[in-house]
Amino acid sequence: MHAAVVHSFDTPPRYDTVDTPTPRGEREILVDVVAAGLHPRVRSSADGSHYTSEGVLPLVPGIDAVGRTAEGELLYFVAPDTALGTMAEQAVVDRRRAIALPPDTDPVAVAAAMNPGMSSWVALRRRIALPAGARVLVLGATGSAGRLAVQIARHLGAERVVAAGRDPGRLALLPGLGADETVSLSGGPEQVAEHLGKSAGDVDVVIDYLWGAATEHALTALLTARPDRSRPLAWIQIGSVAGPDITLPSYLLRAANLQIMGSGQGSVTTPGILAELPSLAAEITSGTFSIDPSPLPLSEVERAWTMPTPPGRRVVLIP
Repeated sequence: MHAAVVHSFDTPPRYDTVDTPTPRGEREILVDVVAAGLHPRVRSSADGSHYTSEGVLPLVPGIDAVGRTAEGELLYFVAPDTALGTMAEQAVVDRRRAIALPPDTDPVAVAAAMNPGMSSWVALRRRIALPAGARVLVLGATGSAGRLAVQIARHLGAERVVAAGRDPGRLALLPGLGADETVSLSGGPEQVAEHLGKSAGDVDVVIDYLWGAATEHALTALLTARPDRSRPLAWIQIGSVAGPDITLPSYLLRAANLQIMGSGQGSVTTPGILAELPSLAAEITSGTFSIDPSPLPLSEVERAWTMPTPPGRRVVLIP
């Protein structure tokens, strides 16, 4: 069968042929892949940088997809961390890692939005109980996941949503998606800290896709500006596009009611994540969230890997 195949962690996948996978056990089935999203998580697996990578080559990238069974059933499924991903004409699905979709589902929209959407959806439903009238800051709101996080926080009951990011063009779009205020993360640390402190010093929850130096500055800015430091602040670390590590001064933990946690594979069980997916899929299908996918044939995977994409769009490969 044809698939996107990674032969080297230094180069994009190329359109190639691999053996068709074989189901093993009564819970596995072979499906025809209908659509698979090109997510940052997929890129990090394909270049060997993700923390789950075992350095095995060649590999077929792809961590999730929409597929169709031989009986015509439409499924959204999450692939295990193996060298056989979802960017192929066919894939093996473990029914325990799949949910059935309504026949009229737009598979491209689901493939585009489920992965970036589930990061904040699961975080706000499984890692914390979002308080009524909560105030939420999204750090890194100009990426696809951050853009959806703004919408999801609002949908799940946030009273106020502050969106922070660097790209001015993408920031400008976020008030139309539910952000009450935007904060530019461009400029010097002192200037950014001042803006964050004024706009988000009273938030209850931070959804953090950045980490690194950006988070170091934001932590200090928010906790320094906080009117009531005993008010709980849940800091949910999801991504690390600004760096994998931070320096955390001990006084910040003593001087404020700060809880730092992660949300992702391991901090939430696979059954826990899967339990949240039907409701998220239903919202995506019903048009609750603004989604703008860029579908491309699987045969153009090399171009898909390197081409620039407009703000808020997610490339989806169609076998």
